[in-house]
Amino acid sequence: MHLEQAVKKVPEVTLIFWIIKIFATTLGETGGDAVSMSMNLGYLIGTLIFLVIFLISVLTQIRARRYHPFLYWTTIIATTTVGTTLADFADRSLGIGYTGGAILLSILLILSLTTWHKTLGSISVNTVNEPKSELFYWVTIMFSQTLGTALGDWMADTAGLGYGGGALVFSVLLLIVLAAYLFTKISKVALFWAAFILTRPLGAVVGDFLDKPMSQGGLALSRYFASGTLLVIIIGCILVFPQEASKESGHDE
Repeated sequence: MHLEQAVKKVPEVTLIFWIIKIFATTLGETGGDAVSMSMNLGYLIGTLIFLVIFLISVLTQIRARRYHPFLYWTTIIATTTVGTTLADFADRSLGIGYTGGAILLSILLILSLTTWHKTLGSISVNTVNEPKSELFYWVTIMFSQTLGTALGDWMADTAGLGYGGGALVFSVLLLIVLAAYLFTKISKVALFWAAFILTRPLGAVVGDFLDKPMSQGGLALSRYFASGTLLVIIIGCILVFPQEASKESGHDE
């Protein structure tokens, strides 16, 4: 019974899952920027604030006995906001740049996935069924969200593609992952994590497009307004399109 209950804390990966994920990652960008920039708290203070929220959310999620949609997506949003401010702190305040930040975070993400696989034998979300696997799950997600912020900034700024160009590149990459899922025998677990990682930089460049000044290629929307609107959309999606909890506990495919 305990195993069955634990598995139900992770939602099934469906189309609505990915739609909410993209909105959540976009909210992570605008929300993170609202605290660190609009409130003038800086990247370090912003990171500490969102880190506390992240830790509380993860601990609550792990202690929960079943899947709670709002708790799960609150935790996802917490990973995106702390990822935004943490990546900006590393890239800008520490001076390692977008390229250095992306490389460092890629290494951390690979180490997290590798350690998870070596410790528990699988990195499939369908095997997230007890506190240890949940902890690996959320740490890996946090690294992937932080990496996504760095990748989005690198694509838009360092590569010079701008927000529109960056969004196009990541959208095409996601379509390639979808085609691989539908028409190839590539590991579904590997494709899940590829899609999970790529949705974050897509959200990052879209978020920047919404709130950055027009002189930088953005729409100059209020970060508070953009964040509030995205939050309402996410809540609406959760209410209108209820998600089933994951029912499987299979291994990597």
